[in-house]
Amino acid sequence: MAALMLRAAWAYRGFIVGSVKREFQAKYGNAVLGAAWAILNPLAMILVYTVIFSQVMRSKLPGVDTPYAYSIYLCAGILTWGLFAEICSRALTMFIEQANLLKKISFPRICLPLIVVASAVLNFTIIFGLFILFLLATGHFPGWVLAAVIPLLLLQIALSIGLGLILGVLNVFFRDIGQFFTIALQFWFWLTPIVYAPEILPPEVRGLLVWNPMAPVIAGYQNIFVSAQAPHWASLWPTALLALLLCAIGLQLFRRRAGELVDEL
Repeated sequence: MAALMLRAAWAYRGFIVGSVKREFQAKYGNAVLGAAWAILNPLAMILVYTVIFSQVMRSKLPGVDTPYAYSIYLCAGILTWGLFAEICSRALTMFIEQANLLKKISFPRICLPLIVVASAVLNFTIIFGLFILFLLATGHFPGWVLAAVIPLLLLQIALSIGLGLILGVLNVFFRDIGQFFTIALQFWFWLTPIVYAPEILPPEVRGLLVWNPMAPVIAGYQNIFVSAQAPHWASLWPTALLALLLCAIGLQLFRRRAGELVDEL
């Protein structure tokens, strides 16, 4: 089933690439600086985090005595969480937002989640590239261990699109799903050690992090960029199994309900 869907999507790869390009152009097309905003916005965010937390607040991580450690820790978490949140949030509404397209044009519906992923990865690549330049400029480039980002990204994308596909289909039939998940995503962010180190949590609260599938993923990124160490791969197995399960459920749900989506929109 998945192979047939991917084969159909490959046949429409030009449609997918064109859609991603149009989205990017529409986002910055009417701006005076154009696509430069794709660089200026994340650059400003990185600079703000660096100046505020490393220079003004002089925030430090437990056991790490470098001036930029907390800024790198924060950027590593927020930038990668942003990719997860963007894919989930856009997948949540992709069928509803593209209702006119679905009704007027015949194409494999699986193209829509692939467009969501490709567009989010494009945005992330720009931001991530700036983050790497920041690490080089401050002398904190992690070296060869940076290659460990690739499997982490693939795992994160699988988790987010699996969850997003399920929510996107359900949201067509039950619109409360979208409202609920928007609120849940905010709680999920603060329940993940992104702006704080897990060491500051009480032991009984820290033990609950094993139930948060994004916690080991974010910790993996933070290990790479703050400590120049590979992620604790064993801690990622539960998240990997959950990602595979969500993708399987999402594809099955999508296959069964694809014919009903247009009628409900």
